[in-house]
Amino acid sequence: MIKVLIVEDDPMVAELNRRYLERLNGFTLAAVASSGDQALSYLASNDVDLILLDIFMPNINGLDFLSSLRAQHYGIDVILVTAARDKQSLQEALRHGAVDYLIKPFEFERFKSALVAFKQRHDFIEHQSHIDQTLLDKHLFNQHSRDKSNEFPKGLDQQTMQKVCKCISEYHDDFTAETMADIVGISQVSMRKYLKYLTSVDLLSVNVYYGSVGRPISKYRCTSKKIMPFSGK
Repeated sequence: MIKVLIVEDDPMVAELNRRYLERLNGFTLAAVASSGDQALSYLASNDVDLILLDIFMPNINGLDFLSSLRAQHYGIDVILVTAARDKQSLQEALRHGAVDYLIKPFEFERFKSALVAFKQRHDFIEHQSHIDQTLLDKHLFNQHSRDKSNEFPKGLDQQTMQKVCKCISEYHDDFTAETMADIVGISQVSMRKYLKYLTSVDLLSVNVYYGSVGRPISKYRCTSKKIMPFSGK
């Protein structure tokens, strides 16, 4: 269970956050603190995984609290839950490692999406014995993932790829590498490289047929209208 500390000076908002939290699986409320000082006192002797933090609080505001948290090397993730809409507050929160920023008032669905996303990241990291870039891009940094069908592969010729795609689009039946190599006018070895790439980006499907003698036969079929991805754009 992910232990959550709510730091909020408004009792009504704190109660709303508590009720929202209770509706989510995998989370448990550790405590509610009405000030930054009270929260720091609680953290001195208790462990939590996540803090839901307001900014506008007496004595020490949420951003100063967050700065103090980092200065004291607390390894706790923080989601800001605040009415602050200014750019400076957002920038400072992000620079101090806030994982999300909820602007009051917000609906339960936005609250849920923030905490579910946090739990997915938390659980993913907890189960990794070492870091792999592919896994990071898939589970954490999806913005770095690319549509491979828009990237021209190294080692293949663009003009030849255009010709291969054109011939495939005009061939209205399943085909082998040998058949398409004859149509395009390149070697079977080269054709297999182009077909392998087009299959890897889901523009072609391949079925392997096993006869009673000889090698198995691979037959390809066009699966997408995007079979002309390299038309000079």
